[in-house]
Amino acid sequence: MASVLTPFLPPNWSNRLSHIPKYFVRLGNMNTPIHEWKLPNIPSGFKVYIKRDDMTGSTLSGNKVRKLEFLFADAIDKDCKNVITCGSIQSNFARSAAIAAAQLGLNCHLLLASPEVPYTMESKETKTGKLYYKDCSANLTFEGNVLLDKMSGASIYLISNMLKLNNYATDIKPRMEKLAAHIKKETGEDSYLVATGGSNVVGLYGYLTAFQEMISQGVLEDFDDIVFACGSGGTAAGLSVANYLNQSKLRIHAITVSDNKQLFIDHINDALKEVGLGDSVCADDIIDIVDGYKGRGYGLSTPEEQEFIQSVSKNTGIILDPCYTGKAANGLVQELTSNPDRFQGNRILFIHTGGIFGLFDGKMDSYLRQRKHPEPLVLWKDLDDLSI
Repeated sequence: MASVLTPFLPPNWSNRLSHIPKYFVRLGNMNTPIHEWKLPNIPSGFKVYIKRDDMTGSTLSGNKVRKLEFLFADAIDKDCKNVITCGSIQSNFARSAAIAAAQLGLNCHLLLASPEVPYTMESKETKTGKLYYKDCSANLTFEGNVLLDKMSGASIYLISNMLKLNNYATDIKPRMEKLAAHIKKETGEDSYLVATGGSNVVGLYGYLTAFQEMISQGVLEDFDDIVFACGSGGTAAGLSVANYLNQSKLRIHAITVSDNKQLFIDHINDALKEVGLGDSVCADDIIDIVDGYKGRGYGLSTPEEQEFIQSVSKNTGIILDPCYTGKAANGLVQELTSNPDRFQGNRILFIHTGGIFGLFDGKMDSYLRQRKHPEPLVLWKDLDDLSI
């Protein structure tokens, strides 16, 4: 398996950082394109472009692939046969991890937060030192990302959705360590633990290298601002650190789709300390964290957000997802309209971080069935019989 490891040559501007990975594995289809995006309702004077990181793969698509290239290389280098990670029940990162693991011959174990697990029961089992084993297949619908998790052969362990995924060290990591110990006892194999969203000092390099890719695409000359969805903070940390090291004029904006601004500021400050920049700069100096657009909460949609996603797909052919990119693009339009001074200039690059399989969990299906369709949806009889 070590034959899949490729030596990592970091960009010259990142050589001052600590914890530079030795290897990466090739998983994604790089370089992803940048093109103009006729996003509806953008105020005059602004021009929006989009970087298509939803095109890093097919089933293995989105921004998570960039992090996994470094994380799974580290797992293989450490001779781990198992990878354990976590997420919400429809986690894009968990799905990407499951597919990448199958491609690389690793065993994947996913802790997925689900309402199917009562918090009191999960807590009781954990306190008694047991792993929470129960066949919940009959109660779990294999839709969206979960379908791909199962088809990739991942082992799924349902945990209570009352647990906070961003409280990784206290709520999630102890459970992952317990599972790793169980696997070691049963098989003798080591496990590699991956934090929520792959957002740690190893995964950070996914978007440090993405920034170098964007430099080669002319981003420093052609744009003033970069905007994207922020769910676990890894993409935000990588891009803001890279932008700082290049001393560029670009301004980085991360639109939160979960939790709050302070959590992500703390995460980026921790990342700065880990790579040796903690004494030089702080998160508030290098990134604009934009709150206010997570709506009903992480993974929950309002009819207005669903209508926005439908409008964008109809008018531009770009498919957004309800959990991440839909909320971030909606936030971008609203901020350009109501708070244009937030932006460095008028040339905006939006990074599409993927998430298309989140559209297949049934929520958008329900919305589309209820809305009035201006587009024809008719039973074909004969052309002369159609009222169009």
